[in-house]
Amino acid sequence: MIITISRQTGSLGQEITELLAQKLDLPIITRNIIMDKWMAQVACKHELHMLKESPKYFLVNSKEGITFAEHIEKILLDIAAEQSVIILGLGAQIIFADHPEAINIKIMAPNEIRINRIIKSHSIGIKEAKRFLDLTDRKHKRYISTVHNLDSDDPSLYHLTLNTNDLSIEEAADIIAFAAQSRKNKPFTEDVDDDIITPPIVFMHPSEEEFASILDMHNIEWEYEPRTFPIEWDVEGNITQAFSPDFYLPRFDTYIELTTMDQRYVSTKKKKVQKLKKLYPSININIVYKKDFYTLAKRFGLGGHN
Repeated sequence: MIITISRQTGSLGQEITELLAQKLDLPIITRNIIMDKWMAQVACKHELHMLKESPKYFLVNSKEGITFAEHIEKILLDIAAEQSVIILGLGAQIIFADHPEAINIKIMAPNEIRINRIIKSHSIGIKEAKRFLDLTDRKHKRYISTVHNLDSDDPSLYHLTLNTNDLSIEEAADIIAFAAQSRKNKPFTEDVDDDIITPPIVFMHPSEEEFASILDMHNIEWEYEPRTFPIEWDVEGNITQAFSPDFYLPRFDTYIELTTMDQRYVSTKKKKVQKLKKLYPSININIVYKKDFYTLAKRFGLGGHN
């Protein structure tokens, strides 16, 4: 289990992390631990000082030929390979972005709430609290943008974001613990079992099954209703009408729509196909009309259906 936690100053992230560690009986890896215990082995006093002062210095090569940022990544990956752990900060949400056992959490709160918490915890005035918050927020964002060229506010970096405006420390820790345990117990599905049986295709009309048989007789690969195209939206951008062509022929990059059912619906299908062509000019689609289909069906000895 790997839990990475990114937190805004004044969001109670530190307190939540400490309680979470107690609940799950996991160690917490922090920036100070990394710098004092591991980075001190590859950096001299001057380099350690520069690393504390400038995010850009993490991109400088160490005496071992890799950047200090790469050292941190290697250290964190090595630790996580040996034990379950909570990692606070350090850009871990990026380092473990694709790790199957990691869950990346962000803890935040509205600025007004964070300012009030800083005023109480640091016994300072509102002006100093706002300045303190601005400086720390910029420092956190600068590290991620400099070292990883990403925006730490990007929600896609996190599996779960908690707003502690109305959440207690206990509640937040319980939510993260539950999410982490659920992810840990999720079956790993990267390797696909070759023996998995694909469910049979259920055709909406017998004529579609007959058409598929014709394609099979000619060894023409086909897919049944593989894609749905939105063709109408309301003023708010909600989809109000969509169209799923009956077949797609990969070899010809062409969609096929059958019109072998009640001919009263032929004009409706025509209009849908026209809309699709107008909205998606790169899509190839053809209509197979009733008379054409039954000519094919008769030719290949397949009984037609109305």
